[in-house]
Amino acid sequence: MRGIHKRFPGVHALKDVELELHPGECLALLGENGAGKSTLIKMLGGAHLPDEGVIELNGRPVRIDGPQDALAAGLAVIYQEFNLVPWLSARENIFLGQEPSRICILPAKRERKKARELFEQLGSDIDPATLCRDLTVAEQQIVEIAKALATDARILIMDEPSAALSPREVEGLFKVIESLKASGIGIIYISHRLDEIFTVADRVTFLRDGAHVGTRTIDELTREKMIELMVGRSIDQEYPKEPAEIGDVRLACKGINRGAKVQDVTLSVRRGEILGLTGLVGSGRTETARILFGADKPESGKITLDGKELSLANPREAIASGICLLTEDRKTQGLVLGQTILENFGLPNLKSFSRYNWIDRGRERSSMLDHGKKLQIKMTGPDQVAATLSGGNQQKVVLAKWLERNAEVLLFDEPTRGIDVGAKYEIYQLMNRLAAQGKAILMISSELPEVLGMSDRIVVMHEGQVKGEITDVPNATQQDIMKIAVG
Repeated sequence: MRGIHKRFPGVHALKDVELELHPGECLALLGENGAGKSTLIKMLGGAHLPDEGVIELNGRPVRIDGPQDALAAGLAVIYQEFNLVPWLSARENIFLGQEPSRICILPAKRERKKARELFEQLGSDIDPATLCRDLTVAEQQIVEIAKALATDARILIMDEPSAALSPREVEGLFKVIESLKASGIGIIYISHRLDEIFTVADRVTFLRDGAHVGTRTIDELTREKMIELMVGRSIDQEYPKEPAEIGDVRLACKGINRGAKVQDVTLSVRRGEILGLTGLVGSGRTETARILFGADKPESGKITLDGKELSLANPREAIASGICLLTEDRKTQGLVLGQTILENFGLPNLKSFSRYNWIDRGRERSSMLDHGKKLQIKMTGPDQVAATLSGGNQQKVVLAKWLERNAEVLLFDEPTRGIDVGAKYEIYQLMNRLAAQGKAILMISSELPEVLGMSDRIVVMHEGQVKGEITDVPNATQQDIMKIAVG
């Protein structure tokens, strides 16, 4: 890709960008949210055309007008947000668009066999007949990867492919990448997990504010140099945890149960505390948070807030009680993507902006702009549609609406998933400020360095149960957590 420019209304998204990929190479593409990474790979996937510049394959210029052109050219993209049809099976999603045109009967038997082979290659035992809506987030990610591999692509673009995977599944992904490289396939790999880059990448291309700021071999880089190239400044401390005065218990649950996912869970989070809740994929972390937020009702057990028992019928009651949830999946559960930033911000805050049943639009807009400035949300303005924001900026919009609520208990489910190191740093500092104000924070995370770096205490779950608690966090290790997490 040479001299690539792309403009959207009010935004020069890409400015003279260069990218070069060799056969059998894994090229990492790094940059902050909004740096232009997604726009660049959408060009390779046929979703956008460059305004200027040229794309070459094997030395010849190509024009990619749509997804079919990309597939015909041997390019397959695994986007950060899933592109699956929920009511179709895993097999049907994998081969969607590859149906034979000359006969009416689809070769389902052959597809099932191929799907099983792809899943085995990825270290998974997913039943190809399972509907995608019934799969976990991690399993849906595996289907996305299998779908890309099924096209026999010669160039594979992976946008945060490991974000929802367990450590074992990530190891399987890395093995697949090595085998793909050995067969001559070129891979563009986007991830905010910098440790992965040292494992999987041969070279790294950096984007910042839509511009190409350099390409380095992996041997030339350190973690600190990567961060500096991404954000344009050095970050002295990746996890800037600050001590806060920890007080009485704010939110607690005792013996809550809901099917096999949540079994006799007891935990508490105190005033000024960041409680880390972790475990492997499927351990019941998110399900526990949903119960605490009133999204699911427990079959038994009790929940208390400041010592008073709560009976939450729905999230509305939880919000009214001062409990807010930053959901794991911001796209489907945290935002209404077709609405503007301002409309999303205002949804849970209509009462505070209303007088005599009329919404004070001026005050709502002013408050949104204030939060946008504090959180450094990159937007053209409050009227920008939420779907057009980068993932990290969408996360900040979700944060903004809960900060406006001035919630006392914040449940952060994977708060930094798919967010660059610069934005992560800002969110960590925000968590510190909230804790200093006496807020109680339950931080659910699968990133063990994050859990160790930002928690005052750590609770570890396995197969729906609390299996252990770590109180001496400064002296704990990832191995200590994993010993508990595997049961």
